[in-house]
Amino acid sequence: MLARWFDSTVIDLVHQLRWSFLPPLMIYMAAGISGITAIVGTFFVKEYLGLSAAFLSGLAFWAGLPWALKMPLGHLVDLIWRWKGLLVYLGAALVTASLAIMYALITGFDTMAAIMPVEAWYVLSMLLAPCGYVVQDAVADAMSVEAVPRIDSSGTPISESDAKKLHTTMQTLGRISLIFGLVCVALLNIYMFAGVEQASRTAKAEVYARIYLLALTIPAISISGVLLAAFLKRRQKTTLRHAGFSESEISASIDRPGEKTEPNYWYFAGGIAFVILTLAVGLGGLRFSQEIVFLGSMAIVVFLMSRLLRELDIDRARALVGTAIIIFVFRAVPLPGPGTTWFEIDVLGFDQQFISVLTLITAGLTLAGMIILRPLIASRTIVYIVVLLTIASGILALPNIGLFYGLHHWTAPLTFGVVDARFIAILDTAIESPLGQIAMIPMLAWIARNAPHNLKATFFAVMASFTNLALSASSLLTKYLNQLFVVAREVRDPTSDTILVAANYANLGWLLITVALISVVAPLTTIAIVQQSRFRTQD
Repeated sequence: MLARWFDSTVIDLVHQLRWSFLPPLMIYMAAGISGITAIVGTFFVKEYLGLSAAFLSGLAFWAGLPWALKMPLGHLVDLIWRWKGLLVYLGAALVTASLAIMYALITGFDTMAAIMPVEAWYVLSMLLAPCGYVVQDAVADAMSVEAVPRIDSSGTPISESDAKKLHTTMQTLGRISLIFGLVCVALLNIYMFAGVEQASRTAKAEVYARIYLLALTIPAISISGVLLAAFLKRRQKTTLRHAGFSESEISASIDRPGEKTEPNYWYFAGGIAFVILTLAVGLGGLRFSQEIVFLGSMAIVVFLMSRLLRELDIDRARALVGTAIIIFVFRAVPLPGPGTTWFEIDVLGFDQQFISVLTLITAGLTLAGMIILRPLIASRTIVYIVVLLTIASGILALPNIGLFYGLHHWTAPLTFGVVDARFIAILDTAIESPLGQIAMIPMLAWIARNAPHNLKATFFAVMASFTNLALSASSLLTKYLNQLFVVAREVRDPTSDTILVAANYANLGWLLITVALISVVAPLTTIAIVQQSRFRTQD
């Protein structure tokens, strides 16, 4: 039985691999490698900037908004299909600018501060990076559809059932590539942060700077994916020509099939309206600016979704709406915010290297989960998967809550020091892991199979914009909870070393409990409501 399971889970995955999958996987992996700077960013904020947990949660909201621009970007990809690789170059330039700013801040702090406040530089860097990644992600989604072959090596069309498996595999591998990127950078961070906790401030800065230099490989990997895609397509066309196929047959088999995409200016109008709304509200200093932008963005996305769903029959449209609502709520639940990491650093004594170990374990288990659950994802409904992940996230929240209330003080003496704070933290590997990536796989595979050929990228972009707005909702809820349960870490003046803000973790326990309850109750309640409505999904 074990051999049969291994064959259906691992061997079958290997059998379904195609060279054409590699280019989009490289772009997805580059997005995962972007996590190389996450730990450095956390410690940079803690050691150099006096930003509150609520402010950082609010900044996460603004940084998440560029993902709503996938709507016009996706439609643009459909319109310039042959030249879509150029957008990857644009995204690479934006990511490079973001990384260069952070490198300059670390190596030339005083010089950068003389030009503009350091906090402003940090915010600019935080906003440039997602703009670059969203452009590249829109292209990668389109390339993931293009990567699934429509013919085999002999030119015979692939059956519908085989195509369905390949689309599911492609979308699964896309999430796996992203998480694999996180695994790679976690291993690198463990090596780079060895002994850094005892190092001087100058030595730490040198390590941080080297990590940002290494991060410049991210745009290079994305660009390499585009170049490889062009090479593989040319080679496949050459092979078919030698096999005797005509140019029209080759074009129908490899190039994009279906009708030519006609521009739908509603998508561009929606993107322009989103930009105008964001700039007007954000720069106008209005009260509740984030809430106004979120509600306005949601209205725009929902309107564009309603127009796009006209391309589907009524039953498929309703099922897709129900699926999107369920995944939206699952991804919209709040997170504890940066206060948890501050507590681990200040009170539990976790250093940069150990936090890298936690990141590695988290990413590794998520990666293993995707591979192990792939047959389950292919055979079970999206509702089943979300229920399973919701229960898992609730259970995995318990160790973190226990750490705050001193569980390690009780377990360590009973186990001769084995089950200490770090041991329990290792068990708490998935409290903020990307389990939402697993829930996205069935919906992405559904779009890849069922969306019209000439609107694949548009469908991906609009549905992704809707579900990515859930992350903005999560940031808002996280901000509200951090305003309700105020958590503060100690902030010292870098020159005089005097304490500017005293540490205060008294409210962290209630924050963690509240987050855990919402994370379980909200998705399960939504599923119960949707499955009793006309938007019930069985896919």
